[in-house]
Amino acid sequence: MSLLNSGVPFPQLTISTTDGQTLTLPDAFAGDFAVVLFYRGAWCPYCNAQLRAFERASQTLGDAGIKVAAASVDDKETAAALVEKHKLTFPVGYGADAKAVAALTGALVNPDPVYLQSTGFVLDPAGNVVVSVYSSGAIGRLVPEDVVGLVRYLRDHSPAATA
Repeated sequence: MSLLNSGVPFPQLTISTTDGQTLTLPDAFAGDFAVVLFYRGAWCPYCNAQLRAFERASQTLGDAGIKVAAASVDDKETAAALVEKHKLTFPVGYGADAKAVAALTGALVNPDPVYLQSTGFVLDPAGNVVVSVYSSGAIGRLVPEDVVGLVRYLRDHSPAATA
């Protein structure tokens, strides 16, 4: 298992979403900045708070051209109930294979019960990792305000912006 450092391509990963779609990352976000969140599960209060924060910031994120997707090992019914409870408008995946996701992304896995620890990635429009945030427990995760600030900084300081 290796961590995804800045500048490396995000691995191809397909998730089934609660709205019946299949999302292939990072291709689904090609041309846009994106946030990919792996959360511990609907039972985790910190994960709920993070997902609600990204939903509350959806207008700001959208205005900044940032797409969001989240996924966990939860079954479809549990993930769909979470989406409904928090009125989440970004794609939320379910049934993630914790060990496979960990092998691809470096995410940490809780052994028993098996779930992914909180892991977040900011991707550039080419699908490369800009930043990765790995947590070994309940806290330590991306927040929307930091993502928006980072993307604005990157846009303001990119070679294309100064040319």
